[in-house]
Amino acid sequence: MADGSDTTLTADKTSEQAPNGLVAGIKSFAAGHGGAKAVIEYVGKRGARIVLVGSDGAWADQFADGTDVARQACATAGVTVENAWERELMDQMRPSNDLWRSMARRTMAR
Repeated sequence: MADGSDTTLTADKTSEQAPNGLVAGIKSFAAGHGGAKAVIEYVGKRGARIVLVGSDGAWADQFADGTDVARQACATAGVTVENAWERELMDQMRPSNDLWRSMARRTMAR
């Protein structure tokens, strides 16, 4: 990653405190699914998306104001942050039947 990119700059800042609701949501997901790992994705002005993957294959996401806040929230919640989408982590994910149905409807509607 190039020095000075948006992702690099926001990842280095740690001045903002993670909201308690965000930390509680991450802790709750991890506790309900036998632990979790997270991948943080920069989504522009919106902030950062935290994708949580539980040990049982379930997954969910949360949004934070920035990558720095997302990393701090995960650290406070005790969830490991992966640097990227590794094959092992993606293989662990198990989409629900409802998600498969919703994706099929979108494809069929085109």
